Amino acid sequence: MNVRDYDPTKDRAAVLRLWREIGWLREGNPDEALDCLLQAGRTLVSDINGEVECMVATAPGTIQHLGDPIPFSGVMAVCTSLIARRQGLAKRLTARAVAAQVAEGALVSGLGMFDQGYYDQLGFGTGGYEHYVTFDPLLLNVNARPRVPRRLTKDDWLLMHQNRLARLCRHGSLAMQEPTVTRFEILLSHNGFGLGYGDGPNGALTHHFWCEADDLEYGPHNVKWLVYQTREQFLELLALTKSLSDQVRLVRIQEPQGIQLQDYLERPLRQRRTTYRTRYENTIRAVAHWQTRICDLLGCLERTHLRSDTVRFNLRLHDPIERYLDNGASWRGLSGDYVVTLGPSSGAERGTDSTLPTLTASLNAFTRLWLGVRPASGLAYTDDLSGPPGLLEELDWALRLPDPRTDWDI
Repeated sequence: MNVRDYDPTKDRAAVLRLWREIGWLREGNPDEALDCLLQAGRTLVSDINGEVECMVATAPGTIQHLGDPIPFSGVMAVCTSLIARRQGLAKRLTARAVAAQVAEGALVSGLGMFDQGYYDQLGFGTGGYEHYVTFDPLLLNVNARPRVPRRLTKDDWLLMHQNRLARLCRHGSLAMQEPTVTRFEILLSHNGFGLGYGDGPNGALTHHFWCEADDLEYGPHNVKWLVYQTREQFLELLALTKSLSDQVRLVRIQEPQGIQLQDYLERPLRQRRTTYRTRYENTIRAVAHWQTRICDLLGCLERTHLRSDTVRFNLRLHDPIERYLDNGASWRGLSGDYVVTLGPSSGAERGTDSTLPTLTASLNAFTRLWLGVRPASGLAYTDDLSGPPGLLEELDWALRLPDPRTDWDI
């Protein structure tokens, strides 16, 4: 397999053809949207007969582990043409892209999966459930009266990106560095519009939302992101959403971390039964659609500060990505034996200590444990992780973390 960097002067037409062929750029989507994504980071491509038939685009950012921002690389797109399917190109090219981002300083990598199982082969572990709440905005139990908002259009992409970076971030939150990532999302929005408030210095946005709509008249309106810094700003955005209810019949919001949106809905169970199987069905659905993997174990643990007693153990780690990397690659994944310390000060070093218990895990499962997706005792049931019961119990207590929420689709 030949691998090289994307060259916009000679590859743009082939990549646009690829995206349209697989349905990722649809009628009405501007070519400029794809340019925005490819400008946000590094893109690797693979040719067949001299034309790009597979590509992987990445972009830099950070992911929050408790209060610590950790260098992150988002795998923003993995595309394979119809003539190049089932040849292993996407897995090998993605592995190379991850390795390239490690060389540039990424400690964690993440992506949005098309289904569970495929990227597991590269060491990616499934993230937590995201809740999507779909409701009639008239039923929002919010007493605040919103001020007249600012109308936001596609031309305000830079202001919105800056507000996204300055939003309230919690455990697991992503912040993608390059503004063109936000512009890419906005340009692909169907009937996109935004509303918000510029209470910052020189009118900088402090809180806003961006929507796309199946039907601008009645909805559903899908809130792509809801950005705020304080409780008061959050409530004003909910009140602003309620103000749309004179016309809009349905709104869909991804539930923010730490908030149960059902608390703000009037008689949600009755409404669910009443609207069942209608066009404007009120529902709460859960799905785990993102995955992450640790790329630098020592670097991640050095930035891990738990509010717990210290736990020390041997870690026997298997990283499946190594089979998709060339033998001469400088980074070969993270397989090996480590002595790990987790606590207020954490770390890892190569080797074993015969006095300590041993945890055996895939890189996928250990990433999920470290991020707090599921406790050790649960992962021992469902994932590739095992150890003495006493060690699993200690890890359950040490890694009592908030549910990680990316709050930024990748």
